[in-house]
Amino acid sequence: MKQILLLNKIAKVGTDRLNPAVYTVGDSVPAPEGIMVRSANMLDTAFNPELLAIARAGAGVNNIPLDRCTQEGIVVFNTPGANANGVKELALCALFLASRDVVGGIEWVKTLAGDENAAKTVEKGKSKFAGCEIKGKTLGVIGLGAIGGMVANAAVHLGMDVIGCDPYLSVEGAWNLNHHVRRAATYDEIYATADYITIHVPATADTKGMIRAETLATMKDGVKIINLSRDSLVNGADMKAALESGKVSRYVTDFATPDMIGVPGVIITPHLGASTEESEDNCAVMAALELDDYLTNGNIKNSVNFPAVSMPRSGDVRVCVLHENTPGMLNLLTGVLSEEKLNIENMTNKSRGNAAYTILDVTGAVPAEVAAKLSALEGVVRVRVI
Repeated sequence: MKQILLLNKIAKVGTDRLNPAVYTVGDSVPAPEGIMVRSANMLDTAFNPELLAIARAGAGVNNIPLDRCTQEGIVVFNTPGANANGVKELALCALFLASRDVVGGIEWVKTLAGDENAAKTVEKGKSKFAGCEIKGKTLGVIGLGAIGGMVANAAVHLGMDVIGCDPYLSVEGAWNLNHHVRRAATYDEIYATADYITIHVPATADTKGMIRAETLATMKDGVKIINLSRDSLVNGADMKAALESGKVSRYVTDFATPDMIGVPGVIITPHLGASTEESEDNCAVMAALELDDYLTNGNIKNSVNFPAVSMPRSGDVRVCVLHENTPGMLNLLTGVLSEEKLNIENMTNKSRGNAAYTILDVTGAVPAEVAAKLSALEGVVRVRVI
């Protein structure tokens, strides 16, 4: 039985995809071959030698030590797009919350409890919470991936002028964009033209602190900023200064950091982006299917540290090799199989940076010493015979 460890509560609709005749799934299995996780911090986790893969039920993987996983031959999956609609809907909600002081108005009405003249009081005081409409305004979308693309398309249908920027936009992502979405060459173009800016990029060395004093200074006065991606994308001190000066009229974020709580002009939601039943179900199902396909067939899809490699099975045995992306490696791998007189029916190989993966389908049985010989090759990280 293959053992799968759950580090968080994972929707049952997902774990049910793991055949109980094949898998033992639980939160206390001793030597897991796979781990399913949501937000649990794994950065200091010591991994058992049997661990082959980690599936993150969500998009962000900043809670997983990717470099160490790569070095130890542990494939890390995420579930891009599975929670995109939930985040998109919250982003649309944030657009409206940034435009009209709905939250302040609701809180003010609560203070009128017991007031027999509440209706008249409301009519006199409602102007304090008035705002603007989003129709006809310019929305700048930073990041046009699964979530950002959906937000951009929805905003077009709501009558906004949408401009987006994504240096890493995929061909598929481009095809999915509404043709009315204008593409900016740089983020600076968005900063200079947008009435609203919504951020949908991961936290990397290039994006951390991207919203800071220097970039805020180039934006339109009264700009409204939405950040449902990562708190570290925005410099808190600089954002507070921009709110105080009026450069930013509203900041809506999904991250309750101490420096932002209670700041005038800031609206904070309690990390609700992907917290819908549908998103959690979709992420759990995708994570389970990715894990199962890798453990059963060696196929990799949606990994964040190894290349995507999938191949229909055609031989009797499949040999899977995680290795460094070094010249001549394929010759070394096939050479070992040739020495053992093993016939390769089919094979595929791809790389991602310094990490590479090779699948070889072989006719007949594979002697145990073959895996040992492959593992002994310089640059080979892990060998599996399925």
